[in-house]
Amino acid sequence: MTKPSPQQEIAALSSAKRGLIFLTANDWTLIADKAVRKQWKPGEVLIRKGQSNHGIYILLRGAASVEIPPQKKKVVIDAGEICGEISFLDELPATITVTAHEELEAYFLDRATLQKLFELFPHLGSRFYHSLASGLARRLRELIDSPEPAGKS
Repeated sequence: MTKPSPQQEIAALSSAKRGLIFLTANDWTLIADKAVRKQWKPGEVLIRKGQSNHGIYILLRGAASVEIPPQKKKVVIDAGEICGEISFLDELPATITVTAHEELEAYFLDRATLQKLFELFPHLGSRFYHSLASGLARRLRELIDSPEPAGKS
């Protein structure tokens, strides 16, 4: 499997339907330049419930499992999607555990790096937060609209 070029990664992130949908290709270029690339093997934890992660992850390749308590429902997130956004927004420990479902590669952006980018490029910050709000609203709607497990009333 050949590694995609930075331009191919940016094109894939820009076209992801469940990610930071309002970012432009230029925004992605700025983010990619400042992000730290991380990798996990299947079963390794990216985010552990109750611990601070101090930033967000943007999945580049692979998938991760998200266990949503108390339903014990598992959701799989894929390339282009983000995780860690709730803790990023409220600066509190993680609400869920995210585990690599398969070989996984992601960008990590810590709060300080993102804040510096937003100070230099205010429109990037606006599009970023608009994307976060849209993504969280979509996830909440999916959670609300999902059928209850059998045996629950």
